[in-house]
Amino acid sequence: MPSVVLANDHGAVELSKRLIGYLEKMGYTVNHLGVTSNDSVDYPDIAKEACLEYKKGEYEFGIVLCGTGIGISISANKVEGIRCALPQNCYAAAMARRHNNANFIAFGGRIDYPEDPVDMLDAFMEVSFEGERHQRRVDKMMALEGTC
Repeated sequence: MPSVVLANDHGAVELSKRLIGYLEKMGYTVNHLGVTSNDSVDYPDIAKEACLEYKKGEYEFGIVLCGTGIGISISANKVEGIRCALPQNCYAAAMARRHNNANFIAFGGRIDYPEDPVDMLDAFMEVSFEGERHQRRVDKMMALEGTC
């Protein structure tokens, strides 16, 4: 079975439950590293734990969640080798994978999205990286790590 790592802070407990339930229904094994209560935690710590777990190589992709998705996605993108997208709709979710080879996706538990995050996750999972000219761009993107 394919595996996913998912981690959330206190701002996305309910959304994490929805996504875990959906993924398990779709046949995924979910390694949930997030919290299950509304007690405050620091999202950079959650992002780091999820990214380091993902880098062990046992996962299809990772999901990180916080109140807006912004802080946790920025934190995840600080980890070498991580390309975390914060999509605003299904099209952006699909393109994050198709053109940018995103290996993480982020959502905000307190955001009122125009499209359901489950649908956006589906769009992300249904496509694969196109490579070719996009690989050159991903290589350039990743070469920026630690250079600026």
